[in-house]
Amino acid sequence: MRRSLACQAMVWTIFAAAVFTSGSVSVFGADEAVLKPRVPADQLQEARAWKNPLPATEETIEQGKKLFQGKAFCVTCHGGDGKGLGGDIEPDTLKGPLPRDFTDKDWQAVRTDGELLWILQNGSKGTAMAPFIPLILTEEEAWQVLLYVRSFGQNRDRPQADARP
Repeated sequence: MRRSLACQAMVWTIFAAAVFTSGSVSVFGADEAVLKPRVPADQLQEARAWKNPLPATEETIEQGKKLFQGKAFCVTCHGGDGKGLGGDIEPDTLKGPLPRDFTDKDWQAVRTDGELLWILQNGSKGTAMAPFIPLILTEEEAWQVLLYVRSFGQNRDRPQADARP
C-alpha cells in the first residue's frame, strides 16, 4: 500500500511538472496556441469591434447550420459535431494544426465574432483555413455561419447573442 501511494505521487508529480513547464498546455488545460489570436496585431482591435448584426434566433442559427453543412462546406474539416475533424479526414494525413474545435469553451470565450469574421475574410495563416468571403459566402451568410459556430459552445436550447465587449 505504501509503495503504491508513493508510485502514484511520483506519477502525479511528473505529470504536473510536464503540464506546468511544457508551455503547450496552460494551467486550465487549454492549448495556449488555440487561444492566441489569428488576426494580425495591427488589425486586432478593429476586428474585435465588429459585432454580429444578426440576432441569435432559432431561424438564423438554423440558416447558419445549413450553410455550415452545405454551401460553405465547413463540415468537411470541422465535422458535423464541430469538434474539428471531418469524417473524411485522417489526422495522420494533415500537415499543420487540426481544424478548430468549435466545442472548446475556452476558445469560444476568447474569440470575438469580429475575429472569426476576419478569419472568414482573410483565412488563417499557418493553417488550411482559406478565405471564404466573398468567394464562397456573402458577409451576411458568414454572420449566420458564425451564429451556428457559437451554438457549439453553449446550450443549444437557449441561443444567445455575442455578449463579448
